[in-house]
Amino acid sequence: MAASASSAATPYRSSGMLIWRLFFGLFGLMAAGVIWFSTARPITVLPRITLAPGFFFTDQSGEKFTSEELRGQIALYNFSYTNCTEPCLQTSHMMAQVQSRLPEIASSVPLKLVTFSIDPARDGTEELTTFAEEMGADTVVWHFATGGEQQLKSVIGGGFSVFYAQREDGTFKLDPAYFLVDGNGVIRAEYRTDTPDIEIILRDFGLLAAEVGHSEGIYRYAYEAAHLFSCYPR
Repeated sequence: MAASASSAATPYRSSGMLIWRLFFGLFGLMAAGVIWFSTARPITVLPRITLAPGFFFTDQSGEKFTSEELRGQIALYNFSYTNCTEPCLQTSHMMAQVQSRLPEIASSVPLKLVTFSIDPARDGTEELTTFAEEMGADTVVWHFATGGEQQLKSVIGGGFSVFYAQREDGTFKLDPAYFLVDGNGVIRAEYRTDTPDIEIILRDFGLLAAEVGHSEGIYRYAYEAAHLFSCYPR
């Protein structure tokens, strides 16, 4: 009778061992996959840094220009003013170079450039329009805008954490910076220098465009995994 009970228990014990082996085998495959994904980095993404500030400004045409109008589009921002001449660092010249090379990027979403003037007292629509012409701006792609002093401080100083202050002679002390923002209004890259590497900016535009292009179906999960494992550009 005891022998019979022992024989009956054997199949259950074998089944239990098989289940555990399958479990550990699957766990091992998953661990190996995680290690491979985090080291091989088959997909590269830009980090999701923080939410960009919303704004409600006026552009060079005198029309309202808001952050909501850029939803679903990728935008590069800079901050300047039309009277920024040497020794002031005029970052808009770099924006003009980026504009000239945007056609190199294959993108299913619009790519935009945005320049905020920090000098609303002197930069009205006429001045911004003239400045846009001097920069050779295609104003369908490149927007120039400004707002009230407190609005600007809130958006630029508070939201983007860029310091600027007006001097007694009317010029400004302004920390140079550029920000790349995705179609969901999230900051994905920042370049805190007056002369960023344009190749890196174009690369980052391309990475965001590729992420948008693969935002549906199974590829979406691969991109989320890339964010999970911090597969960021080196």
